[in-house]
Amino acid sequence: MSTHPVTPFPRRKCLCVELPQTGYRDAWKVQTELVAARWEKRLETDVVLLLEHPPVFTLGRRGGMGNLTVSENVLKERGIAIIQVERGGDITFHGPGQLVIYPIIDLTSAHLGVADYVEMLEEVAIRVAADWGITAGRNPLNRGVWVGNSKLGSIGIAVRRGISFHGVALNVNLSLDPFTWIHPCGLKGIGITSLEKELGQRVSMDDVRQNVKHHLEEIFRLELVETTIRKLGMAAPGEVNDALSHLQPSGLSVPLGSLIPSPREA
Repeated sequence: MSTHPVTPFPRRKCLCVELPQTGYRDAWKVQTELVAARWEKRLETDVVLLLEHPPVFTLGRRGGMGNLTVSENVLKERGIAIIQVERGGDITFHGPGQLVIYPIIDLTSAHLGVADYVEMLEEVAIRVAADWGITAGRNPLNRGVWVGNSKLGSIGIAVRRGISFHGVALNVNLSLDPFTWIHPCGLKGIGITSLEKELGQRVSMDDVRQNVKHHLEEIFRLELVETTIRKLGMAAPGEVNDALSHLQPSGLSVPLGSLIPSPREA
């Protein structure tokens, strides 16, 4: 059985936004705006984003093009971008059929250190795999979630002014072919797997989303409150760039504390 730190504090309310397939840059802008709002106390509550991305490669702080094993022209022909970001880690792939979890959490308020936080994210993915009868665990070779020598989920976070963003990507039903075009996470000689590959059948993404939310609540001692991106003062995916350019100078355009129900409404 895996071990992990569990926060001993009472459950905290946390907003949860479930998005459809969302462009990587759009989701990135949403995250950075939420981080700013959380730091400036315009947002008094943590937020978790759940979504999928269209095909894209991302490079973390330690990432370099040396771990891309095909020419950039191959990716251009397929319309797949490579984006450098501030998260930890090296190169990875995101695509439809992979569930991405982006928690925007004030680690200081949550009394969490970075190492414990990462272990808790891993534990969420490990328990989701267990829900489907798959034994997953950690590997000293690299952070993330593994089934044997194959990686099932990758973790790369950033922390700005004590507030986390980026997060964990769990392979559910996605095509694994693009992972053969890179050294995943900068590692050679490893495999990449998915829930679908391990089970030999497709898995309901809706069910996986429910599993993830349940384990986020249990491991982080949260009470997730469903909301929408529009209630956060932003536009729906695909309109995010326009929405962010029209926000009030102070940032988000609504008092976000009002999105949490009072005890009588909960």
